[in-house]
Amino acid sequence: MNLQDLFGLQGRVALVTGGSRGIGKMIVEGLLEAGCERVYIVARKKEQVDETAAELGDKVIGLTGDLSQVEGIQQLADEIASREDKLDLLVNNAGAAWGEPFAEFTEAGWDRTMDLNVKTPFFLTQKLYPLLKAAATPERPAKVLMIASIDGMKSNPWPTYPYQASKAGLIHLTRRMAAELVRDNIVVNGIGPGAFPSAMNRAARDNPEASARGIPSGRVGVTEDMAAGAIYLLSRAGDYVVGTTLAIDGGVVNANVGAGNFVDPSGR
Repeated sequence: MNLQDLFGLQGRVALVTGGSRGIGKMIVEGLLEAGCERVYIVARKKEQVDETAAELGDKVIGLTGDLSQVEGIQQLADEIASREDKLDLLVNNAGAAWGEPFAEFTEAGWDRTMDLNVKTPFFLTQKLYPLLKAAATPERPAKVLMIASIDGMKSNPWPTYPYQASKAGLIHLTRRMAAELVRDNIVVNGIGPGAFPSAMNRAARDNPEASARGIPSGRVGVTEDMAAGAIYLLSRAGDYVVGTTLAIDGGVVNANVGAGNFVDPSGR
């Protein structure tokens, strides 16, 4: 059993939405280290995309687009199809969060969050389905990875109502799409990140010590944590994992015994 064969991604072509920063960029860095031949990244802000592509090297190709509506999703799918005859790996990472008090929550915030977090992953996968199917074989499936959140697995105290609902919906959508696409040798799984430093999680970015107090592992996540989880699910190592959303959160969902800090009830 060769570890390079298990976890390597040599020759694969990948697309990572929201890949210019935060968790998306962490995943891109992991894909490159695992041997991907090309990684496309897409985001709305051209300067961020160009900066990240220049930083990470020639194997990263930056594209811009607004994926919150089907028109922009189709444009991206057409662009990828004009460059590639197959797509091995799709990482649906782009997302949005919006918080407002319950009595004041706006339709605009609700719609943007739900559109980008649920509609976009579904329709982008649909539009790229021919390229994914062209890459997929029983021996080497194509892979789709949904980036959800632990907020879809548990409640949090913040007034981010559509964010939590959309991520729970994405986790169930991952199961349903996995059941459909595995018949075409396309394996769909997800990751539920916990506290990772990013523009979306400014608390973990700006005050990691405070964020770590409620995490059983005692720290926020780092690039290696996210990259390793993505590589596992996207490589041969994860071929027999289907429809699962893996919490990468330092134990918040599955090892937290209370609402606050982790405390061993034995007193140790």
